[in-house]
Amino acid sequence: MQTILGANGIIGEELAKALRSNYTNEIKLVGRNPKKVHDQDILFKCDLLDPESVKNALIDTEIAYLTVGLPYDSKLWLEQWPIIMENVISGCKKQGCKLVYFDNTYVYSQDSKIQTEDTALEPSGDKGRAKKIALELLLAAIEKKEIRAVICRAPEFYGPGKTKGITNDLVFGNLLQQKKPKCLLKDNVKRTLIFTPDASRAMAQIGNTDDAYSQTWHLPCDDDRLTFKEFMEEISKQLGREIRYGKLTSFVLKIAVVFNHFVRETQELLPRYAIDNIFDSSKFKKRFPDFRVTTYQEGIKIILKDYKIK
Repeated sequence: MQTILGANGIIGEELAKALRSNYTNEIKLVGRNPKKVHDQDILFKCDLLDPESVKNALIDTEIAYLTVGLPYDSKLWLEQWPIIMENVISGCKKQGCKLVYFDNTYVYSQDSKIQTEDTALEPSGDKGRAKKIALELLLAAIEKKEIRAVICRAPEFYGPGKTKGITNDLVFGNLLQQKKPKCLLKDNVKRTLIFTPDASRAMAQIGNTDDAYSQTWHLPCDDDRLTFKEFMEEISKQLGREIRYGKLTSFVLKIAVVFNHFVRETQELLPRYAIDNIFDSSKFKKRFPDFRVTTYQEGIKIILKDYKIK
């Protein structure tokens, strides 16, 4: 049995597809209100803040995947991420299962240094600090050999379906609503984005590769990174019409912080939108050379079709 903790989001959904296609027919989807991705999926209602509930969710599990996403709130992250991680580690220990942890880059500093698996954990905001606390709990458990676990890290998402992320919201979400797409700060710096189905496929492969454990892996992204301007030019090319966009400057964002909770919560990540953001996934590509990464051109085409944007 392979179990997805926090299976309702896009990563959990795509992970369930990847697991069933390539690795197992026994999949358990765990969440507050889990929904089947396939008819054969097993559903289990669970509160990850309750240790007994987590322990019961992991019964008969060989590999557990922690892909839960919390509401975008710093206070909530600081309160709940350490509890969730402690409960999941404890549950995996009791049930003797392996753990695959899906992490993000909030734990890294907001500078232009190339991000690798060896990059120091130097978060600059509360959400990053919450993730660092949770990560250090897991790293300590790995080092003490309490559980077998692996860390999979991804940069900003873009993708089809219910993918959530700044690019999806400000570009494709606005296009869907016939609004002008928006760029954060600068349109001439390189951005590294990960296509959500790729992230889940790669995580499934890592989870089912025995020698990948006790390590951190950057999930694979297209190395031919685009600036926001180039990203919008590709969208214009595929739609056959020029798509104009606006910029959210630092001045505008400072005003928006006062009135908009979401903008306020993105503040710790904003410095990255003024510099090149290079997330390096060469370690994964060297270990799994047959994995096919979706190009930005292909990803854009898939999203436009999925969103029915013409």
